[in-house]
Amino acid sequence: MGEFTGRKVLVLGGSRGIGKAIVRRFAKAGAAVAFTYAGSKDAAEDLAAESGAEAVRTDSADRDALIATVAERGALDVLVVNAGTLVLGDPLTLDPDAVDRMIDVNVRAPYHAAVEAARRMTDGGRIIVIGSVNGDRMPFAGGAAYALTKAAVQGMVRGLARDFGDRGITVNAIQPGPTDSDMNPADGPMASTMHGFMAIKRHVHADEVAELTAYIAGPHAAMITGSFQTIDGGFGA
Repeated sequence: MGEFTGRKVLVLGGSRGIGKAIVRRFAKAGAAVAFTYAGSKDAAEDLAAESGAEAVRTDSADRDALIATVAERGALDVLVVNAGTLVLGDPLTLDPDAVDRMIDVNVRAPYHAAVEAARRMTDGGRIIVIGSVNGDRMPFAGGAAYALTKAAVQGMVRGLARDFGDRGITVNAIQPGPTDSDMNPADGPMASTMHGFMAIKRHVHADEVAELTAYIAGPHAAMITGSFQTIDGGFGA
């Protein structure tokens, strides 16, 4: 019997990186896990076969499809919104459509998913959004639009924590710093620059983020809500 046996968990954006680690963590702990993916079909199928989780193709930028996917899961115990995208560059030359899609995925999707999940969620449920330390700090040029989306998540978390608090539903953001993933590899061209801002000079491991997610989803975190749980090696210190 695992710590999440009998619990229903949905991870939005679960086929790679942090999402994959979160799916594995909850599945290993006995939860009935479903996760969404957009373009990584092979990775999603491999993870589903390995973990026993259910893979559901859903583009988080498609509001109606996203809401339908959440609604179809019924009464969730835990919703983890991990799907996200990153657009960096000179704001004078960035593609506006790319910026708007990032806002759709990073801001609108977490809001609509959280609201839809709360309609059916069991009392005492958990809503967790994977944000970013860049909601607190953007120490280099080219990140204004991305930081905008992660700061918006903070406001959403504060507000929804109050909206759903009378049912014991907690709403929190986990804010990783540089995390080893396809989007931000530990040996990538920006690694040394990012490590220069950190007290512990290495990338965060996806499994470390997954462990923090499991803690916030567990019984000991019942009074943690409206918070930002930063795991960044001191990037924002």
